[in-house]
Amino acid sequence: MNISGVRELDVVVIGAGQAGLSAAHHLRRVGLEPDVGFVVLDHAPRPGGAWQFRWPSLTYGKVHGMHALPGMELTGADPDRPSSEVIGAYFAAYEERFGLRVHRPVEVSAVREGSGGRLLVETSEGTYAPRALINATGTWDRPFWPRYPGQETFRGRQLHTANYPGPEEFAGQRVIVVGGGASGTQHLMEIAGHAADTFWVTRSEPVFREGPFTEEWGRAAVAMVEERVRKGLPPRSVVSVTGLPMTDAVRRAREQGVLDRLPMFDRITPSGVAWDDGRVVEADVILWATGFRPAVDHLAPLKLREPGGGIRAEDTRAVRDGRVHLVGYGPSASTIGANRAGRAAVRSVVRLLEETGEESGEERPDREADGGRTDREADGGRTHREAGAVVAVPVSGG
Repeated sequence: MNISGVRELDVVVIGAGQAGLSAAHHLRRVGLEPDVGFVVLDHAPRPGGAWQFRWPSLTYGKVHGMHALPGMELTGADPDRPSSEVIGAYFAAYEERFGLRVHRPVEVSAVREGSGGRLLVETSEGTYAPRALINATGTWDRPFWPRYPGQETFRGRQLHTANYPGPEEFAGQRVIVVGGGASGTQHLMEIAGHAADTFWVTRSEPVFREGPFTEEWGRAAVAMVEERVRKGLPPRSVVSVTGLPMTDAVRRAREQGVLDRLPMFDRITPSGVAWDDGRVVEADVILWATGFRPAVDHLAPLKLREPGGGIRAEDTRAVRDGRVHLVGYGPSASTIGANRAGRAAVRSVVRLLEETGEESGEERPDREADGGRTDREADGGRTHREAGAVVAVPVSGG
């Protein structure tokens, strides 16, 4: 779809993952119409957000606490089916049910100051001039690659979680997995059954937690991440402060020596890695399961970053520009957090539109909206397996 000139509307939503779809849903609830009052732009080729790029061996049954989108549950999914297919189909059905009319594939190159209090959103299909922006671009497009001395000399293969192909490709190879998060442990446990040998390297000692993640613990973890965002520091993922769940599979892997952690190496050699104490490990592959960073480079012209490197936000609103809302960022970088952030962002946007004299529609009473559901149910209710969980899987990456 080509758009000539500059098109004015109330809100542009960038990204159609969990956070973006949640925001779009709530924009509809307050009376804004897709392609009239707001537009959702997504650079991915099809529905599914970052989930569509997940490796095939990450089946739906391995996903911890996938939280339903507001107003529509995910039910009856085959746990042995790849999560990319299950969640991709779910997101596609959600977009169709609520008529969200997502534009894809659309690349957003920059967001700049416009005229008359509007922003300018420059895209591959033209330029939009909204009064407010909801940024839901997640992290999947910015894999983090640490740098170590000698990295360029390694004769083997280096890859990141973002392009992890599944375990079969590592058959007969010696593989070093770097990273102590959920992705790193999952990769390691999968690859161990195919590789000639595996090694697990992390910067700090991994923390495994027994028992369920309670609501109280989840809220405490979110608060820790939120504090960094308030200070303008780069956000850590919610999962990074919760520890790793001690599942039966993890327990077996520890007993078998698969999850036998080594401290971070000091340098990379042509044939592997080395430590200053003289220890060396020979390897064919280094797999960096080192997480992701927020994909917000397109916001650079607005100068939202603080000296600490992050974008300071109160709730979802960028402190340096109240027209910009960040969802799926920092404390809302989990599936349940993304749902709630989408709703909070829309409430703030409605206030902004009212203050600037724009027609924004009237929000229906919460219980009346979505066929009589309560606020909690409209935000997605329970997870598909466990009620009450606050911390769910990351929206994207890591």
